[in-house]
Amino acid sequence: MNQNTFEMIAKTFSGMEDVLMYELENLGATNCTKLTRAVSFTGDKALMYKANLWCRTALRILVPFKSFEVSNEQSLYDEIQKIDWSVWLTTESTLAIETTLNQTVFNHSQFVSQKIKDAIVDQFRARFDKRPSVDLRQPDLRIQAHIYDNKCTLSFDSSGESLHKRGYRDLTNEAPINEALAAGIIKLTGWKGDSPFVDFMCGSGTFLIEAAMIARNMAPNKFRKQFGFQRMPDYDEELWQNIYDDALIGEKESIDFEISGGDKNGMVLQKAQQNINNAGLQHDIKLTKTRFENFMPPEDAGIVITNPPYGLRLQENDLMQMYQEIGNTLKQQYAGWQAWVFTGNLNLFKFIGLRPTRKIHLYNGAVECRLLRFDMYSGTKRIHKFRNDIA
Repeated sequence: MNQNTFEMIAKTFSGMEDVLMYELENLGATNCTKLTRAVSFTGDKALMYKANLWCRTALRILVPFKSFEVSNEQSLYDEIQKIDWSVWLTTESTLAIETTLNQTVFNHSQFVSQKIKDAIVDQFRARFDKRPSVDLRQPDLRIQAHIYDNKCTLSFDSSGESLHKRGYRDLTNEAPINEALAAGIIKLTGWKGDSPFVDFMCGSGTFLIEAAMIARNMAPNKFRKQFGFQRMPDYDEELWQNIYDDALIGEKESIDFEISGGDKNGMVLQKAQQNINNAGLQHDIKLTKTRFENFMPPEDAGIVITNPPYGLRLQENDLMQMYQEIGNTLKQQYAGWQAWVFTGNLNLFKFIGLRPTRKIHLYNGAVECRLLRFDMYSGTKRIHKFRNDIA
């Protein structure tokens, strides 16, 4: 990474590639190419720092540094041994290796990670009679190995922990939505951070917090205590501090519209309030303890985004009734609004009773989901019977 510019890969969710590419281009990335759950791009060290700080939909920023062909475990070991690891590690350093496999001769990713680790530490033993140790939580150097067919690509992980771990969410409920996924969903709706925003089933408050951070032009990872690049040998503390300070200077002090949410569970709402406080957004987000059908939206129309339960904890009959009530609530109380419902139960959303004007395929982990848009017109236009045409 001594050259001025180099290739990087930003990892994301399936369906978020275009959103992430737009974010990277706005930061100054060049040669952006959409991959599967990722975007490759070119930039310098400053861009690497900015991408980690500013990309709302990225999970990791990887820096590929070595590719080679492998045919078996011995060839993998031999290729790893050819690399001079003392450039990046010392005998006092810690490391972690994570491996992904795709159509390869290897069957187990953990076995590959172990083999790579063995080759690295054996090199240090032979040269220094001491070896680095493994730390899976906060290593000095985190290496990602990706093997496709017979090609192995090694990358430095410049992020450390996944970038969805913003640092504001200490308290969560049973099934909180991933922060980066929530931010990506908001971006997919086209909301610009300039009109009322509601989540009337807000849970731990993730949609509300991510929306307020967008509206305030707040860097999504400003609260993270550490990134992987800060443990790299070529870390430039002055460069990073300048980038971080510029982000703080660019924040808006306040917003002039309402971001509000509700939940019927008082304990859940307390957790949401604590998360909001952690993000310093207590003056920007309003919470109300109430059932969603009784939630009072702002007078000015805006956008509703919500992620109702979809089968993990409630019975099917209860969920059918809930989705019917969501549809009725949207029809009765949100005329003129744009509503978006994110659900992982493809059999339930027809009970909303409205015809979506857009359906976006996404995944929440391994769960196939839909993000549905409903345009809530005034008068009779807003009541459409939803055809059972799940795409």
